Amino acid sequence: MSQTFDLIVIGAGPGGYIAAIRAAQLGMKVGCVEQWRNPRGELALGGTCLNVGCIPSKALLASSEMVESMQHDAADHGIVVKGASVDIGKMMARKDGIVSKMTKGIEFLFRKNKITWLKGHGRLAGSRDGRFIVEVSGEGEPISCDASQVILATGSKARHLPSISVDNQVICDNEGALALGDVPARLGVIGAGVIGLELGSVWRRLGSQVTILEALPEFLAAADEAVRKEAWKQFTKQGLAIHLGAKIGEVKREGAGVSIAWTDSSGQAQTLKCDRLIVSVGRVPNTEALGLDSVGLATDARGFIPVDDACRTAVPGIWAIGDVVRGPMLAHKAEDEGVLVAELIAGQKPHIDYNCIPWVIYTSPEIAWVGQTEQQLKAAGREFKSGQFPFAANGRALGTGASAGFVRVLACAKTDEVLGVHIVASNASDLIAEAVLAMEFKASAEDIGRICHPHPSLSEVMREAALAATDNRALNG
Repeated sequence: MSQTFDLIVIGAGPGGYIAAIRAAQLGMKVGCVEQWRNPRGELALGGTCLNVGCIPSKALLASSEMVESMQHDAADHGIVVKGASVDIGKMMARKDGIVSKMTKGIEFLFRKNKITWLKGHGRLAGSRDGRFIVEVSGEGEPISCDASQVILATGSKARHLPSISVDNQVICDNEGALALGDVPARLGVIGAGVIGLELGSVWRRLGSQVTILEALPEFLAAADEAVRKEAWKQFTKQGLAIHLGAKIGEVKREGAGVSIAWTDSSGQAQTLKCDRLIVSVGRVPNTEALGLDSVGLATDARGFIPVDDACRTAVPGIWAIGDVVRGPMLAHKAEDEGVLVAELIAGQKPHIDYNCIPWVIYTSPEIAWVGQTEQQLKAAGREFKSGQFPFAANGRALGTGASAGFVRVLACAKTDEVLGVHIVASNASDLIAEAVLAMEFKASAEDIGRICHPHPSLSEVMREAALAATDNRALNG
């Protein structure tokens, strides 16, 4: 069987399926290849993010926050909760239902936009008459397709350490950690990055005693110094035991649990015994078995596909986006790159300012930032000014009982242009969007400070921080 398209997208994660939809909106005939199977063995769109990443983890996060609220916060509101317990089975079923609803939603969008879902594994198989050949196999009869344009959007997978055997029952990566059948009394986590902190926080709220071992000597090294200090204070206050500078030794199954030999930052030998272990030491691009050599492409030493600022590969007509290329492995970055490439193929002139891509860590409180950190500005010799305002001085935050954290605004000392915004707050992931908009349009701190924000609202803290960066004019601090 052979099919012809204007564009073939290999991968239907956040970057791939969005690229396919935007291209179809622009009038292209699009085929999108995806081979993902859910735990029930059913083919599903959405990639890692939707199936075993961003979406299911946020569903569990919401459930775990509800548990903690009932157990610890309800009494402050005059609400007495007796006999509350956790039904992990129902919690997981709710999570799976949300995932299923969203994957079915993408299927609907594919039908709506007349996108052909090519089910199976896709690989490049050379070119002919100026068109690229893509072979799709694994689901029934193999399919040979051709298109003048191809987008590689195959995402990434969890990095596994060679000395640790992940079974996703007792020793888990992100997939297994989102499908545990019970709440482990003792949970170990290797890696204090985004995934380790998020999953560790979820299971701590559900009742686990969580110990996180991090190899790096610094906590959240990419974040602003003020954010790092506040996050460390909040997480340790909550009971997360985080050990920096840890060197992992032998990891072995011991009875029904796991034993981890490790060395602390002072060189002392330690042993951690836990009921479950999550290994979260980063992710690697899915660029194997793509047939890159058939069209003259190769990956770099780390497995990424080299591209320019517009996601063009070295072969005209082949593009790569998302986790398989340089930059942070963020779903929203992949989505923006998908739109960018689709519009470039259509002859439009879109752009992405990578300095305006926000970062979010979905812990409690959440952490979000966009732009430069204080450390980066100092290293670059850039003159700047800063303004910071706490949620503890905000009426809405006090009313909700979530008053930890702050907003910090960094602005150019000469022009007042916003250079970076850093937030620690219960809903930092929502608040950061205002900062992204401001930076995209080169707004000044005073621009933000002069915008009327609703009262009472958490967004007022953004205004106060911006005013604090503008001649220290915060009105309520």
